[in-house]
Amino acid sequence: MSLAVKRVYDPPSPKDGYRVLVDRLWPRGLKKADAALDLWAKEVGPSRELREWFGHEPTRWEGFRHRYAGELDAVPESWQSLAEKARRHQVTLLFGARDEEHNNAVALKAYLESYLAAHGPH
Repeated sequence: MSLAVKRVYDPPSPKDGYRVLVDRLWPRGLKKADAALDLWAKEVGPSRELREWFGHEPTRWEGFRHRYAGELDAVPESWQSLAEKARRHQVTLLFGARDEEHNNAVALKAYLESYLAAHGPH
């Protein structure tokens, strides 16, 4: 299992493996060609309502993670293919936020790692 998190504005690297943007909105000022994406998984990003509630406030981080996990629980079809890909390949979850510790990609990585640990190798 190999999952990483990286800002989409950082230069791509061969070590990134399969590069997936996990934001619903396209990152400001970034040209699609410069993103070097394998996939833009809009549907796996948090809802507009949750994003707006969170507002990248670190004091809301735990609440955000809990609510986001609830959203992910409701739509496993949006993220299960990423989990399965990460079983065998390097997957880098890309995000546009400035805060590198409190963002949906970090929360999604923890969620996917928990899922993969609970469901063992296939």
